[in-house]
Amino acid sequence: MENSIHRLCDLFGQLGLPDDVASIERFILTHRPLHNAVHVADAPFWTTSQAQFLREEIGKDGDWAELVDILGSLLSK
Repeated sequence: MENSIHRLCDLFGQLGLPDDVASIERFILTHRPLHNAVHVADAPFWTTSQAQFLREEIGKDGDWAELVDILGSLLSK
């Protein structure tokens, strides 16, 4: 089993989004607050492939799952 340590900027890069700190902060400010009833992967601003990746990682409790949860929390605030 590989123990990968990913950072939020890595998740943004994986999603094909700009991954510098300013771009991440701007993304979060632009897209929040995400209603608590909306799962982060179901947010309307993802592309189909981005949403699929987020769902798969949460579903399999993959390497990225913790960061997806963190992103969901940041978007919900």
